[in-house]
Amino acid sequence: MSRKEWPLWEVFIRGQHGLNHRHVGSLHASDAEMAIHHARDVYTRRKEGVSIWVVKSNDITASSPSEKGPLFDPAESKAYRHPTFFDIPDEVGHM
Repeated sequence: MSRKEWPLWEVFIRGQHGLNHRHVGSLHASDAEMAIHHARDVYTRRKEGVSIWVVKSNDITASSPSEKGPLFDPAESKAYRHPTFFDIPDEVGHM
């Protein structure tokens, strides 16, 4: 397999002080193991990561921004999900 045929991988890193992974970039690699090693070398040079996820770009399915209305409008009918029904005590501070 030549380098031109290597699939594109999306890289997600979880930082030392974070609980979630965030997308940091993309790279080409022949397989998942190589993608993780390359991601480590490229995106965690200062030891800022504690976990790496790699996902083939072809395996990601995303919604289209043009579908924003039809996709997210049903959430508007679920008013019980909005925290507007609760009184927050002043001593709690900013939430």
